[in-house]
Amino acid sequence: MKPLHRHLVNTSRKVLCTAALAASLTTAAVVSTPSTADAGESEPTPDSPQAADRGDARLDLPGDVADPTPAPAAGTPEGASGIPGTALDAYRRAEVAVAAALPTCKLPWQLLAGIGRVESVHASGYGLKADGYTEKPIRGPRLDGNGFAEIRDTDRGEYDADVVYDRAVGPMQFIPSTWATWGADGNGDAKRDPNNIYDAALGAGLYLCAGDRDLSVAAKLDSAILSYNNSREYVNTVLGYMRQYQEGGVAEIPNPPAGTYPTPLPGTLPTPQPAATRPPVTTPTTPPVTTPTTPPVTTPTKPPTKPTEPAKPAPHVAELTQLGGAGITAEAGSAFAAAPRVKVVLSDGKPAVGHEVVFAIEEDTTGGTGFGATPADSLVATTDANGVASAPGLKAGAEAGTFTLRASTYDKVARLTVNFAGTVTAKPVAERLVRTDGTGPVVVDAGKSVEGIEVLATTAGKKPVAGTAATAGLLREDPKKPGTWIPVDPEAAKGPYFEDADGKKVTSLLLAATGADGRIVVPELSTADAAPGTYRLRLITPEKVELIITIEIKPATPAPTPTPAPTPTKSA
Repeated sequence: MKPLHRHLVNTSRKVLCTAALAASLTTAAVVSTPSTADAGESEPTPDSPQAADRGDARLDLPGDVADPTPAPAAGTPEGASGIPGTALDAYRRAEVAVAAALPTCKLPWQLLAGIGRVESVHASGYGLKADGYTEKPIRGPRLDGNGFAEIRDTDRGEYDADVVYDRAVGPMQFIPSTWATWGADGNGDAKRDPNNIYDAALGAGLYLCAGDRDLSVAAKLDSAILSYNNSREYVNTVLGYMRQYQEGGVAEIPNPPAGTYPTPLPGTLPTPQPAATRPPVTTPTTPPVTTPTTPPVTTPTKPPTKPTEPAKPAPHVAELTQLGGAGITAEAGSAFAAAPRVKVVLSDGKPAVGHEVVFAIEEDTTGGTGFGATPADSLVATTDANGVASAPGLKAGAEAGTFTLRASTYDKVARLTVNFAGTVTAKPVAERLVRTDGTGPVVVDAGKSVEGIEVLATTAGKKPVAGTAATAGLLREDPKKPGTWIPVDPEAAKGPYFEDADGKKVTSLLLAATGADGRIVVPELSTADAAPGTYRLRLITPEKVELIITIEIKPATPAPTPTPAPTPTKSA
């Protein structure tokens, strides 16, 4: 696979041409010193250091700084969101660069803007400058395990000025160890600096696109954001801002100056506003111009025009409910009997038809519960005519444990989530092996095969157990411990034996796993080399449940001697 940095170098001319065609983007180089990560490799997950609970660097800004209203201008939609000009340029440049290098990712710049808004309010309050740097450093809380994750120093204080613990740095709040892999140069100054918003935006774009993700797929978008911060509230907030910027429009505002602001309370996140609820842009009024009065002109009176009723807002998703209960259970390694289902209802009370619902498995301790044979940890379903979406193909992991199945749906107004509590129970194991062909010794004449031995594997409650793979083996008495039985020596044994698939003589054989009936059929045992006497056959399961069967080989019964026919007596 081609390294990503080489791929970016090879596509730099394409990026520059694309950037030159985009009127809103600068014509400077988009990529100069590329990321050190490899394309399609090292896909981050919710367990990655970047996704840890690391806090953020948002300042508690006044409303007109955190969510500024752009000045009225041609082409600016009413209610548009304002983003500082340098930050907006960085997000758009990163989109162009990633689209050229990784065209299948489909990264929208509004996603980067959503992350930038949540992490640092687009570097507002820190004195964002035109070159992408800030007057004041942007650093998150110290990650010393006190209220946040514990991450020991990885950069020797190069970016976060802390040589003991790490801190998230820059407007996109990168962990230094994450930046060491995904750092990029977004403004062509031959540097990779997470404190520069051009570099940070491009690095975030590459990080989100890792592993050949297609962010136009809802489940991939969801997992990408979770790998940036493993918090459902974080994902919903970022998606909310992304939709806000996509639906309501964005306008460039001047970079706000640095200021002295407090930080918000830990654990609090900002709230995006749907376009329909943002306050309209107000324009200053100008005093009326007085003109000389002229005699009034009398015109016919027209009937008053009936006022136009305001258009009703389009219905939005308003309710997401579980069908069939909030708990789902299956045995380890088995398919869930019924597919989890949810129903989506709109604000007008009608079912949401054709709406996407993302089902995602989280907090899994079962060793791999997932959808399909692969298995996948997420699935996107579409609601039917009744507003119902189901998640088929859910199979329990191999181990007993629990997991959370999260179902979520969203539109530009609302984001809804419900959780199913998943339980995987241990697969029943055999606790008894019971013969069904009798209880006494199996008696056979020398030279004849031992056949017809059948055993049932059951629980203590006598319920048949499927999947029991017992081993059948011949035993001999331990000469050092009379009354104790040990496996025979296959090289020296002179007794009954099995034949394997190749026809080779063996004294131990792994039997086929039981079916739903728990039935074990012991293969034929040959006695061709066995002297008359008593032998022991043991069946033992992986759980050490065993059954010992006595086999008695009797001397072969001699064929009866035919009685000679009597000689006829001659008459005198």
